Amino acid sequence: MTSHENRTPVGRRALLAGAAGVGAAVALPAAAAQAVPAAQATPSARPVPEASGGRGRGRYPANWPGAAPYGVADTREDLWPREDNSFVLPLELRPRDEELGRVWMRDTYVNCFVVDGRPLYVATGTTRVPGLDVAGPWNDGIFVWTARDLKGPWKLADTTGIRPGAEKGKVWSPEFVEENRPGRTVVAPWQEYWYDDQFGKRGEAWAPEVHRFGGTWYIVACMGDHSKKVGSFLLVSEGGVEGPYRLIEGNLDKPFGDSFIGGPAFIAPGAYHHIDGSLYSEGDDAWLVLHNNLYAKFRDDMEDIVPATGLPAFRQTPYAPEPYLEGAYVFKYGGKYYLLQAAWDRTSVNADGTTRQGYDTAAAGRVQYQYDAVAAVSDTFEGPYSQRWTVGVGAGHNNFFEDHRGQLWATFFRNPNLGYWSNASRLGDAAVPGVVQVEWTGPQGNRLYVRRRD
Repeated sequence: MTSHENRTPVGRRALLAGAAGVGAAVALPAAAAQAVPAAQATPSARPVPEASGGRGRGRYPANWPGAAPYGVADTREDLWPREDNSFVLPLELRPRDEELGRVWMRDTYVNCFVVDGRPLYVATGTTRVPGLDVAGPWNDGIFVWTARDLKGPWKLADTTGIRPGAEKGKVWSPEFVEENRPGRTVVAPWQEYWYDDQFGKRGEAWAPEVHRFGGTWYIVACMGDHSKKVGSFLLVSEGGVEGPYRLIEGNLDKPFGDSFIGGPAFIAPGAYHHIDGSLYSEGDDAWLVLHNNLYAKFRDDMEDIVPATGLPAFRQTPYAPEPYLEGAYVFKYGGKYYLLQAAWDRTSVNADGTTRQGYDTAAAGRVQYQYDAVAAVSDTFEGPYSQRWTVGVGAGHNNFFEDHRGQLWATFFRNPNLGYWSNASRLGDAAVPGVVQVEWTGPQGNRLYVRRRD
């Protein structure tokens, strides 16, 4: 989800004076190009950047035929994040990261905004506390990194002026409950840490995203499975991207939307709401997007959604059967709306003994294999959306963004669940803050893919 404010309000020549070309950046996968997302981009009205999928002005790569039958996963290596099209962001390390040598991160989110005429890149994601190898049953909230260039240097957001002596870069945490004041809630009761005999300390923040809308910074995030209530919420900054943040009025008592039966068996009845919240903005309007198919418009004051319950659903072309999907994200490009979601590619055996790779529901004989990014395209935000296609292999739960050169990118993190790409030996390479170049197949093809080999 990107805001109209993400667009570059100054000339590209002014921004890029003296900058290296995209082609040179592609040759350096460990330190790739700079970036900025443009929600209302009209790429057909300007020269097509080579690395954005163009092969010169007016020339675009072709769509691949859809895998058949619908729901089969495309596993070709061209759709993997590779050394020639991706890299892991060199985020500033916190003391907890020094042993690993990099930031452990799930649900990686990166975006770029133009602030005071200059690009400002932000990164965030789900992280873990020292002593735990996963992000639950509790973590200590949301960290944000910023940079002026996608290749860095990436620095933790400077929160020292807000909380002197506290850990730098931590912009929100259940720990901040003591900052609540009459008329200003930072941490709601349902977001606080709690304890039980099964897990001990419980409560974690998941899948944060940073957005800028109407000149104000917002973070949409989710309280995860071990929390008192599970679901999405919105924070609003009373300062810069570093905060301080407070909770909006609509989330004082609960997450967004209705509760329903879902998640692991240890979640109490009535505690589970829709997770993986995101935000899409266009013009003067903003919408909440929830997995895997719900949306709602925000009130003009951004303090709640309308309606608060009984949310409408995107019109999609589902698989048959429709599997569990996560990480819904809407991105507008070339006048089209792209609905991005994460789906597990599960392997099974066909009747003839061959292997099937498909976006299937969980069932006996189906093995969780790769966590892919799939997308569909529509002429309108609400849909109807086309049949989905595989955008990136092992790149599920991500977002698209555009840099100020016009290059498109997606994030990835390599899901560590059951081992990176179902191989436990690769676990050490999982949970990373990664970005991969994306190509567009033009105004006729209207697809986005991880940049494929020529």
